[in-house]
Order: sequence, then structure tokens, then C-alpha cells
Amino acid sequence: MRDRKVALIVGAGDATGGAIARRFAREGYVVCLTRRTAEKLEPLVARIRDDGGEAHGFGSDARREEAVIDLFATIERDIGPVEVLVFNVGGNVRFSIRETTLRVYTKVWEMCALAGFLNGREAARVMVPRQRGTILFTGATASTRGGAGFSAFAGGKHALRALAQSMARELGPEGIHVAHVVVDGAIDTDWTKSRAPDAYEQRKAARKILNPDSIAETYWMLHAQPRDAWTQELDLRPWAEAW
Repeated sequence: MRDRKVALIVGAGDATGGAIARRFAREGYVVCLTRRTAEKLEPLVARIRDDGGEAHGFGSDARREEAVIDLFATIERDIGPVEVLVFNVGGNVRFSIRETTLRVYTKVWEMCALAGFLNGREAARVMVPRQRGTILFTGATASTRGGAGFSAFAGGKHALRALAQSMARELGPEGIHVAHVVVDGAIDTDWTKSRAPDAYEQRKAARKILNPDSIAETYWMLHAQPRDAWTQELDLRPWAEAW
């Protein structure tokens, strides 16, 4: 079991997280997937297994310390060593500052920042003794600049970016590659399509929308980088995206 390599995808949704999980599974990694509701992972787990990979789904709240500690302990004990952590939890909500409640701001901060800290810390605790591992954090446009209506999301994503920078400086000398990916643009998801079907079809035809499989390819590239040329941060956007 110690020869098995595990890629843990925290926030394995139907688009980006799922594509990343499938990409690592194709490379022979055992993929462990989390969402707050385990039943929602069943189609993704089945798809990976049908393609010849090994996948395990866990219902786990990434914001709860006890749940995160238990998740890592279970995987390390029963499945194999966590070689890769991909933290892919979102939290993209839009409210004017006057309509942003304490509950909204706190929940988004917990999802983006607190959960990133808890999962990153537990990954470091198991990776450092082995002197190897990769920790990848999914950022967004809001990681680098705040926008009108996105005070909560930008606050959480700015904090996550700072966490990634601090961890990279601390853990790099320990053999742990920490990188932050700024995903700057709309992603091809059912949610994106439902918001504006006509505009979605036009953007997709012109390749003006991020393909989850293309994003996943970049995550694999980051993990595969040699130690003498590590990337700490990169940004991804469609060719036509204004920036």
C-alpha cells in the first residue's frame, strides 16, 4: 500500500475538480474525492472506475477541523500516502456591500480561506516527513483584484493566495511544491450555460470559455515539474479574456 500514490481533490465538483481527478487517475494515481455530500460524488467515482482508474469518495466538510484531520488519517491509513492535494473549493457569490451579511461573509471566508488552511496544514503534516508532495490551490480573478459586489469572495480568495505564498516559502525547502492557480474567466459548466445559454454557445464555439480538461492539464503539469524549475503561481484565461 505504501507504493500507492494518492491524489486528494478537495471540492471535486462536476467540472474543474472532476476533470483534475480524471487527469490524475489516468496517470495511475488513486484519487480521493471530497464534497460535503458523498452521494454527489458517485457519478464521478463511477466514471473514473469505468475508465480503469481507482477512486474513492468522501463526504467531508472542508471547513471543519475534526473532519479534515479525520479525512487525512483515514486516507493515509486505509488507502495510501497523500502525494498530491488539490484544494478546489469555490465560494463565488455576489452581493453589494450593503447587502452582504455577516453570515455570507463568514461562510465564504470559511470556504475559501479557512478550509484552505486546514487542508494545507494537514497535507504538510504528512508530506514533510516524506520530503515530497504537491499542494495546489485553485484561485480566481478575485484572488488578485476585488470587484464590485465581490467583497466576500475577494476577501476569501486574497487570503487563500497569501496562504499559498507563505506555504510555498516555508515548504519548498522541505521538498513540497506549493502552487496557486488563478483561473481568470468563465469555466465551461452547466451553471455557466444555464445563466445565458445563447452567449454560452457563442463563447464555446469561439473557444472563449475555459475547458475544465484544459485546466486539469495545467494542474498535472505543475505536479510534474522538476524541483529545479517550480512554478509558484500562474494564471489561466481564454485567449479573448480582457485583463
